[in-house]
Amino acid sequence: MKLNRHSGNPLLKPRGDDWESVAVFNPSATLVDNRIHLLYRAVGEYFPYTSRLGHAVFDTDLNLIERQQEPVFVHDAKLWERSIEDPRVSMIEDELYLTYVTTPTPGPPGAVRRKLGLPNPPESAGPRTAIAKMNGFDEYERYGIITPYGADERDVVPFPEKINGRYAFIHRPANWVGDQYGTMGPSIWYGDSESLNQEITNHKLVMKAEAQWEGNKVGAGPPPIKTDAGWLLIYHGVDQSNIYRGGAALLDLLEPWKMLARTPEPILEPEMDYELYGDVPNVVFPEGLVTVGNKLIVFYGGADKVCCAASVDLDEFIADLLSGGNQGK
Repeated sequence: MKLNRHSGNPLLKPRGDDWESVAVFNPSATLVDNRIHLLYRAVGEYFPYTSRLGHAVFDTDLNLIERQQEPVFVHDAKLWERSIEDPRVSMIEDELYLTYVTTPTPGPPGAVRRKLGLPNPPESAGPRTAIAKMNGFDEYERYGIITPYGADERDVVPFPEKINGRYAFIHRPANWVGDQYGTMGPSIWYGDSESLNQEITNHKLVMKAEAQWEGNKVGAGPPPIKTDAGWLLIYHGVDQSNIYRGGAALLDLLEPWKMLARTPEPILEPEMDYELYGDVPNVVFPEGLVTVGNKLIVFYGGADKVCCAASVDLDEFIADLLSGGNQGK
């Protein structure tokens, strides 16, 4: 079952001549007091392609209510942060937490370098993922890096509740590839920790690329949500032509490293101009999710340039996933 694009897409576009003038994309989403809050990645210059987080508020019909004039979360050089990227917001034990990607050596993506004639960087540090506790949307208490040392991590999302008494995560270590890891491409893993400010451990492989549309790599999108049928995980898949599409999977409620079903075909793929053309063409990148009544609303980045939304009836979506998805093993 395909997601239905919002008629008002893109929800957010670049603006001004400062911190969000180049691109705004990959939004997280959370529903608070009947308002949808997006934290989105914003870029104001192609070199060194430093990202910050902006904040916008929508009503449940996706009408824009407010958009902050200044970034709400920026890099901290004292912590070797030079970029804050790809936010995911989760409610855990009635508290809001933000996972985010950071790197000491940010650089524009290959599509931008080629377009502008910029040289490839001689060497760069791999991205890592950190977590922070939120006090509203303007105060953040950094807890630090939570991904394993040496793991190239961009897609880390926590579960909204503990699993077997431990904090649980979905993550995607891009360099955990080879016979020793049981996968020949970047895949989706499960891990957990005793505390939210500790490194993720106890890793289990959840799912790897299967279909051609996700044949290069897969990675988590928004944090998983709990349904009667299992944990619903929206994810992205990338094919050999570097086209980004969205998919969905159901994970076991008690043992989330066990997949119950997945979509054999993408639920969202680049079709509109704002998804086909941008700084990185042919990209839909789901990163935020809320439920309003029985409507599932997925927020995504289009072509690394704009913020968008698409929706579907949750019950119908789960039923279709169970009947038509590839059954897990």
